[in-house]
Amino acid sequence: MSSFHPASPKSTSRRWMPLMFGYPVLAMAGVLTHRQGFSLAACALLLTVLMIPALATRRLTPWLVWTGTLAGMAWLWLHGMVGLLLECVPIAVNALLSWLFGRTLRAGRTPLIARFIEALEGPERLTMPGIAPYARHLTWFWALLTAAQALVLAVLLLCAEPGGLLSSLGLASPWPVHAGLAQSYVHVGGYVLIASAFLLENAFRRWHLRHVHHLRLHELAMGLAARWPALVRGEDPASR
Repeated sequence: MSSFHPASPKSTSRRWMPLMFGYPVLAMAGVLTHRQGFSLAACALLLTVLMIPALATRRLTPWLVWTGTLAGMAWLWLHGMVGLLLECVPIAVNALLSWLFGRTLRAGRTPLIARFIEALEGPERLTMPGIAPYARHLTWFWALLTAAQALVLAVLLLCAEPGGLLSSLGLASPWPVHAGLAQSYVHVGGYVLIASAFLLENAFRRWHLRHVHHLRLHELAMGLAARWPALVRGEDPASR
């Protein structure tokens, strides 16, 4: 009889990662059609993909967290509040990304971008001229950009008129923002900013560090997607 070997968190995460692209599609469908079912599906999909590495370990705690969060989402849906949940998700995601990048900048720790370089191209890559300082500076860039993005999204959620949290509570907004503009940035502009920053940084890096070979864009994207869960947990790149 052959024994059963459950899939590792790494391989499971890699298979599910492409589904992450379904989140903005479902989120936008919810905004355009005003159907909260799409918004609920977007949040549930995002939660599931992010928690796949933990769920694959089959430990009880991640499954309780996942089930409890889904139950909370269902409660919000029954009370017509899924739209608010969806608008809070980008704030939480950007704040989490800023924390993940920023925590690796403390003294004695390897910057997150340096971890990516080591995992994708080997530790010897970091010994090349200019690579290690660039990795630290780029980690700072993403930490600050995502923190700024979280702050902007929070202001838009609070100050949109009509429909913002302050106006819903009957309070005057200190910086009134038209609801259409706020919604456009939350559900489209924010993603465009991050994608544009990624592409522009890739072009700048190829020029600034033109003395070294660079991975092609699709190789870089797929490598980051496959190794992201392990690297943010601080696992040794050499072990993968």
